[in-house]
Amino acid sequence: MGTSLGVLLARNGVPRELVSRDASHIGALKERGATLIENGRESTTPVSALLPQELKGEYDLVILSTRQRENRRLSEIFKPLLGKDGVLLTVQNGLPEESLAEGFDPDRLYGAALGWGAEKTEAGRVRVTSEEYTLALGNFGGGQRTEELVALLRRGGIRVTVGTLREIRYSKLVVNASLSTLSAISGLTFGELSRKYKRLVLSLMRETVAVARASGCRTLIQNGYDIGRLFNSPFAGMILPIAMKKHREIRSGMLKDLEAGRRCDVDFVAGAVVRAGERVGVETPMLRAAVALLHDIENGFAELSPESLKLLFE
Repeated sequence: MGTSLGVLLARNGVPRELVSRDASHIGALKERGATLIENGRESTTPVSALLPQELKGEYDLVILSTRQRENRRLSEIFKPLLGKDGVLLTVQNGLPEESLAEGFDPDRLYGAALGWGAEKTEAGRVRVTSEEYTLALGNFGGGQRTEELVALLRRGGIRVTVGTLREIRYSKLVVNASLSTLSAISGLTFGELSRKYKRLVLSLMRETVAVARASGCRTLIQNGYDIGRLFNSPFAGMILPIAMKKHREIRSGMLKDLEAGRRCDVDFVAGAVVRAGERVGVETPMLRAAVALLHDIENGFAELSPESLKLLFE
């Protein structure tokens, strides 16, 4: 996701550097540029790519798209790299600002939910799995640079909306806590899950909506619709496959971690909703079971397979 966002900015002349600890990816970006596969078409863009140890000087903006388990450490790394007015924008899923704010000035912290999917197919190559680029932006504290960030991101051809960060986060979590988690368990795409496992997807979505409402969210807007209302309606089963049509080819980023033998970020996505539910007094039994099942897959006690979804109905 970070590579795709960096390429969008690079295409439009925004000065930026792509930073990753993945040496093979950075090597390919330096040698050949970044290749995006969009709607079946390939394009390669020259980019400036660095390993973390190659970073020098000060930056006006750091966009963070790493796994959340390292947020506290990363905020300490990037703090000295930012100028006195520099800001940190996290495009991670879940509720990442809570951990970042422990080591960073909340007034310089912004969050955004990206409305597209992307996956690295090999070093230097990324396939975009959505048809358009959208982003919802909010500030965590009392930051005054929202308009600047909107203008910069729009230069990348991204359709940007601004809103209340808590509502932005939960709007994305309705999808990620359900579909991303179930995709990581099953290996299925969002489209396959939306068609074949509607009841299961909707049960996780509705628990997330209940936590969002109890946490003070009035509306949960995606693509101009209040998905909190849509997915709680009697017609949700019919609406779900239609609503996910643009994202039907997406597979969970957590699936890549499991396939590579790494631990995934489920504790910071569906797990974040479970913990928030505990704080506001909302039960989340299906989300809790899905998180536990994904940990069982990580630890070799369950199989990464569509058949494993049946365990959530027992």
